[in-house]
Amino acid sequence: MKKFLAMTLALAMSLSLAACGGGAASSTPSASTPDASTSAPDASTGGETADLSEALVEPGKLIMSTNAAFPPYEMVADGEGVYQGLEGIDVEIALAIADKLGLELVIDDMDFDAALMAVQNNSADVMLAGLSYSEDRDEVVDFTDSYATGIQSVIVKEGSDVTMDNVGEYLIGTQRGTTGFQYATGDYGEEHVIGYDNGATAVQELINGTIDAVIIDNAPAQEYVAANPDAGLALLDGAWVEEDYCAAVDEGNTVLLEAINTALNELISDGTVQTIIDKYITAE
Repeated sequence: MKKFLAMTLALAMSLSLAACGGGAASSTPSASTPDASTSAPDASTGGETADLSEALVEPGKLIMSTNAAFPPYEMVADGEGVYQGLEGIDVEIALAIADKLGLELVIDDMDFDAALMAVQNNSADVMLAGLSYSEDRDEVVDFTDSYATGIQSVIVKEGSDVTMDNVGEYLIGTQRGTTGFQYATGDYGEEHVIGYDNGATAVQELINGTIDAVIIDNAPAQEYVAANPDAGLALLDGAWVEEDYCAAVDEGNTVLLEAINTALNELISDGTVQTIIDKYITAE
């Protein structure tokens, strides 16, 4: 089953400590780090530097595509500390990466599928959107090192007969384009899965009684349950699947990939990434 294949893959990637295209993040930056705002290592030239500006959609800017309906990773919000009308884990990590690279962060909010396509057609430099590694995606984009572990959970109505063991016998809602949608349709068949534009719509359809369960990442799942206290929603115990969250750039954009990985690993090593995650996800 694809779900269990994904968990095996995630474990293998964690053990390998390789790039997210084949593994999880390393917390140790390269011993020699160039000024990424002006240059980045180019493997094709035997270690010579390449101009990062040539790897960007617009020189001086890091354009990030996202789908801001995935709290607490990215969400539309009003208040102090909000950047371009958005906030969340991915927003703050992207800001920190852009700062390391000496670039201005520009965020484009769109549908999840469109956000992934944006890096492929070079209308965006990088996608951060609670994006998890999958073999299918790895064929069309290059993944950065992993910066967080995502756990997918199952939301049901309180008193429901749905369990982790029998969820595939019921009608499931997921967000289109996500690995939750891919794995659920692969495991249980398309007749048991309905794809929605975003997680909020799927949860609303669960409240309405149109579907029996929602499969979505744990952090937004908890947010949706908490935001609907009168709806009688509950999370099933345990993880439906575990995955690695990564950013993604266009396939073959090695200069940008290495520059982002260098900055990202420095932010992991100095504790910045964990501090950002802890700000939005508190330990239970």
